Amino acid sequence: MEWLDALILGIVQGLAEYLPVSSSGHLQIFREILGIDLPSDQTLQFDIMVHAATVCSTIVVLWPMFSRLCASFFTFRRDADFYYVCKLLVSCIPVGIVGFCFKDTVESFFGNGLHIVGWCLIATSVLLAFAWFTGRDRRTGRMVSGERGRDIGWLDAFVIGCAQAVAVLPGLSRSGTTIATGIIIGDKRDKVASFSFLMVIIPILGEALLDTVKLIGGGAEAESSVGAMALVIGFASAFIVGCCACKWMLALVRKGKLIWFAVYCLVMAVVCLLWQ
Repeated sequence: MEWLDALILGIVQGLAEYLPVSSSGHLQIFREILGIDLPSDQTLQFDIMVHAATVCSTIVVLWPMFSRLCASFFTFRRDADFYYVCKLLVSCIPVGIVGFCFKDTVESFFGNGLHIVGWCLIATSVLLAFAWFTGRDRRTGRMVSGERGRDIGWLDAFVIGCAQAVAVLPGLSRSGTTIATGIIIGDKRDKVASFSFLMVIIPILGEALLDTVKLIGGGAEAESSVGAMALVIGFASAFIVGCCACKWMLALVRKGKLIWFAVYCLVMAVVCLLWQ
């Protein structure tokens, strides 16, 4: 992979992981645009690296909250932070089931052109639009305060986790699906975004570990490597852009401005469907 391709894909991953536009879908779109056709092992190597970069972005941006949660959970304080981590673990159950039981089925949707990406982007657009309308005051038409609603409960965590499990499809935004679901079921907007970003850490790291073991076990040859420079550039660009995108998205969710991403996803869906 050329360094410029790695830079572009890293930027795309850093933006699309947090903005509700689907990182997997956009990586596939830009691979088509750039004409990148790599063997599956090289694609897997690169995807592991850029996804790990965005996990690091989440930890850096949310470090005060992340460190507090870790300290509480690993010392068994049994306070609000301890149970918050437990809710994050509950939210990971559905995607864990999908990963262990339907991984091959899900992977079959990737790398087959942009038709599936287009239809999933339409689903993302509809969901974001519905969340936007749900978050508005019916009498005034104005966006309600991000502090209105309830804190994320145990059932809410599981429902949002189910949304994350469905969002493994390319083009169905993980952040958009989980944030929109949280808003629709009545959770506070200023809480659901940070929950959405934190809940993905465990699945991504778990998948990265399994994929790394798969690569090692498969005995990938040295010449099949995507290249050290491309991996470093992809990681660095995804991390830096991811830090900015994470902060930006947290602010956007508080303000309730998801409708513009719904419009964007709809436009990109049309592009994907016409690309075929």
